[in-house]
Amino acid sequence: MKRTLCAGAALALLLAAGCDRRPEKNPSGLFVVTQNERVGYIDRKGEVVIQPQFDRAYGFTDGLAVVEIGGRYGYIDEDGRFAINPRFDDAFSFYEGLAAFKEGDRMGYLDRDGEVVITPQFEDAGDFKQGLARVRVGGRHGYIDEEGKFAINPQFDEAQPFSEGRAAVKVGGRWGFIDRDGKMVVPPQYDEALAFAEGKALVKSNGRYGFIDEEGEVVIAPQFDNAYSFSEGLASVGVGDRGGYVGEDGKLVVTPQFESVAPFAEGLARVKVGGRWGYVDEDGKIVINPQFEEAFDFNGGLAEVRVGDARGYIDREGRFVWNPSK
Repeated sequence: MKRTLCAGAALALLLAAGCDRRPEKNPSGLFVVTQNERVGYIDRKGEVVIQPQFDRAYGFTDGLAVVEIGGRYGYIDEDGRFAINPRFDDAFSFYEGLAAFKEGDRMGYLDRDGEVVITPQFEDAGDFKQGLARVRVGGRHGYIDEEGKFAINPQFDEAQPFSEGRAAVKVGGRWGFIDRDGKMVVPPQYDEALAFAEGKALVKSNGRYGFIDEEGEVVIAPQFDNAYSFSEGLASVGVGDRGGYVGEDGKLVVTPQFESVAPFAEGLARVKVGGRWGYVDEDGKIVINPQFEEAFDFNGGLAEVRVGDARGYIDREGRFVWNPSK
């Protein structure tokens, strides 16, 4: 899991494995593991490549990973060497060459050399996406550019990161969407909204979930009791207390039958059956039997799972490449 900052609705039917349940690619091929209460990294074969030595550690982005030692946060490179020494009260993953960090009760940004490029001044700060990052000042949300200048002034009750040229913002208790110039392109009218993914955004209206396009036109009418964003051509939806999947035309591809569902990642999706998590393919066929207390998306060929209070990694066949440990 990556150390990220985000905002958005938590949808009850879906497993909340981090803020954004659609994992980003893992080009490093390194995975966080815990051994004897210390944290390090393995490769795709399950071999230790960075010895467990940290209090906490997170996934790599832009070639660096956040680690914690003695209550201070810094960054290591893919060889396990410190690229930025632990000196921050809190720190988050690099995106587009910048990372948010916390100093006291204020947040700013640093570059990959560890130089502070935007001084800590914000009450809250998000990851850079498409050249902009959401920040909070005086209880209001706006967006800054990579120089720390406001590209869109703080004026929103809440705000989410930009995706596909749009960002969801909350005004007067309702969600709408703005473009990169700050123009409201979809008026605030929804109870909930999530970022655009694969050309569609999830919205909630009158207690039901559906999808709109970038112009705000309804493409899948609000009809589901629960739902999450599209991923790999399918969206997870809930009907009553069961979850399934719909295609881009809004028609059911996998009949709602699972206790809980999550988006597809690398061709497989997590589903909950009988209180345990397993994985299904795009036809809804179970390919890894439900057996885990907790499970996460496949990312880079492996998926993290929890057995009891220990965590391990499985491959696409469901075989452990790293046996559960703690």
